Amino acid sequence: MNLREKYGIPQNAVITIAGTVGVGKSTMTKALAEALEFRTSFEKVDANPYLDRFYDDFKKWSFHLQIYFLAERFKEQKRIFEYGGGFIQDRSIYEDTGIFAKMHMEKGTMEATDYETYTSLFDAMVMTPYFPHPDLLIYLDGSIEDILSRIQLRGRPMEQSTPVEYWYEMHERYENWINNFNACPVLRLDIKEYDLMKNPETVEPIIEKIGSFLTQTAVLRK
Repeated sequence: MNLREKYGIPQNAVITIAGTVGVGKSTMTKALAEALEFRTSFEKVDANPYLDRFYDDFKKWSFHLQIYFLAERFKEQKRIFEYGGGFIQDRSIYEDTGIFAKMHMEKGTMEATDYETYTSLFDAMVMTPYFPHPDLLIYLDGSIEDILSRIQLRGRPMEQSTPVEYWYEMHERYENWINNFNACPVLRLDIKEYDLMKNPETVEPIIEKIGSFLTQTAVLRK
């Protein structure tokens, strides 16, 4: 019996991983997919035609970038469900509007009219009963100190040169977002309670939590 069957996780489940930079979304995605014998869904950054232009001029390209992300994530979500589920998804479609587009509008790098157009489109596409929402969103939770430590440890040059104030702001924005999120069930995991890089076997207690949580939410929905 594999771990998916052991803890009663449906073979067609779709689980999305969310959290700020440095919390270990990609590591969690790969570990869960391998343990559950699910497929993975990762963001396709290389094919993005707006990313370089966006970094050159936030105000000019932020709206274009967010529309592109919305379209690509929407197509990917449809593909996952048309395939029949059985996926672990790295990042959700919800973070762009709830965190990044909102941040651009508040900082003046996206026009208020563009933001209204974007959120209106998002609501029409995603926040409806017809959109295939994930069965579960796993939010990787951690203190800003733990997250900064992980960012420092993995040593990516662009992240190292980013002012620490930015990471504090993103941490706060993510916390505000998840505290008001209700599009699908949310399971919060404290990143201090496991270390999948050093101890891969810690994935089983996580899967046990997922199975228990999905069972509880299924009962509540009846």
